[in-house]
Amino acid sequence: MADDGAPAASGAGGHDDGSILPRLLVPLIIVTIWSTLITCLSKFVYNLGVQSILLTVLGFVVGLGLSFRSSTAYERYAEGRRYWAQLIHVSQTLGRVFWIHAKEHPELAKKDMMLRRVSCLNLVLSFSVALKHKLRFEPYTVYEDLQHLVGHLNTFAKTAAATDPQCTTLPKKNFFKEVGEYLGVSFAESNPRKALKKATYPLGNLPLEIISHLSVIVDAMVADGQLPVPMQQTTAYTSLTLLNDIMTGTERVLNTPLPIAYSIAIAQITWLYVLLLPFQLYKTLEWITIPACIAASYIILAILFIGKEIENPFGRDVNDLPLEGYCEQIAHELDVIAAMDVHRDMPYAFLDSHLNLPLYPVSMASFPRLG
Repeated sequence: MADDGAPAASGAGGHDDGSILPRLLVPLIIVTIWSTLITCLSKFVYNLGVQSILLTVLGFVVGLGLSFRSSTAYERYAEGRRYWAQLIHVSQTLGRVFWIHAKEHPELAKKDMMLRRVSCLNLVLSFSVALKHKLRFEPYTVYEDLQHLVGHLNTFAKTAAATDPQCTTLPKKNFFKEVGEYLGVSFAESNPRKALKKATYPLGNLPLEIISHLSVIVDAMVADGQLPVPMQQTTAYTSLTLLNDIMTGTERVLNTPLPIAYSIAIAQITWLYVLLLPFQLYKTLEWITIPACIAASYIILAILFIGKEIENPFGRDVNDLPLEGYCEQIAHELDVIAAMDVHRDMPYAFLDSHLNLPLYPVSMASFPRLG
C-alpha cells in the first residue's frame, strides 16, 4: 500500500533551509537605499531628523498589527495540523474496522476476501493522498502517488484527466521567474489555481467521491452481516462523517485567508513605520542610522513575511505542513494493521504461547503450562 515514490516536499521558491531571508532581500535593499539617501541628505544638505516620539506612537500600532497578522496565520497553520492529526486517527480506525472487525463473507473464498480487505485499506489511504492534492489545487488522478490507488474508480477527475493529456505537465520556468519566486516577488509567483481555471471538463471532488465509495462498502458490510456488532457499525459510520468534516475543514482553512483589507492595511502601516525610521534615528545615530535601519527593518519585516509564509499551510514550501510525510505515515500504519494475522476461528490463539507469562513476576510459568 505504501508508495515510496511519492514526491517529497520541496520549497517552490527553493527555501531549502526554511529561512525567510531570501524573501527579505529586495525589501532590505530598498530600505538600505532609502536610509542611505535620507542620511546623506541630512548630513550634507539639510537635517531631516525629527523627534523620536513618533517611534513610540507608531511602534505600538505596528506591534498590534504584526501580532494580529502572525497570530491569525499561525492559528490557520495549527488548525490545518489538527485536521491532519484527526485524519491519521480516523484512517487507523477505519483500517481496523475493515481488517479486524469485519467478519468473513460466507460466499467468498479467503483469497478474494483478503484482496477485498486490502483494497478497502488502499481506499482509506487514497482519501488522504487525494485530499493532499486537492489542497494544492491538483484536481486530477494521474499523479504518481495517487493513480494506482484510485485508477479503478469512476470519478470526474479521472474522466477530466483522460480528456486533457497535458493536465499534469508543469510549464517550464525561465531563469528570471525562478529568481523572482525565490526572492518572493509577487508578480513572478505562479497562480496555484491555474489548473482549475484551465480545466475543460468538470473536475468533481475526488475526496468526496472516495468517501462515497467507502460509504457503499460500509453499507454492504452491514447488509451482509460482516459488521454484526452495533458499536462497530457506529464506529464505521462515524469515521466516514469525520472524513467529511476533515475535508470541509481543511477547505475552509485554505479558502478563508485574512481579508485583503487587513493584509493591505497591516503591510502599509508596517512599511510606513520602516520608511520613517531614518528621520527619527538620524539625530541620535547619524551614520549609524543606516545599519540600524537595516537591522530594525529585518526584524519588523521578517515578522510580517512569516505571517504570509505560513498563511496557507498546505503548500510545498519548507515552512508548510509536511503533507507527504503524513500520507506516508498513514500508509505505514495501515501496513502495520494489515500485517496482523487475524485468526477468526481461534481469536485467542496468540495467547497460547510459551512467551506469554500471565503471572510474572510471581511465576515464570507460561500460559500453556498454567493451562
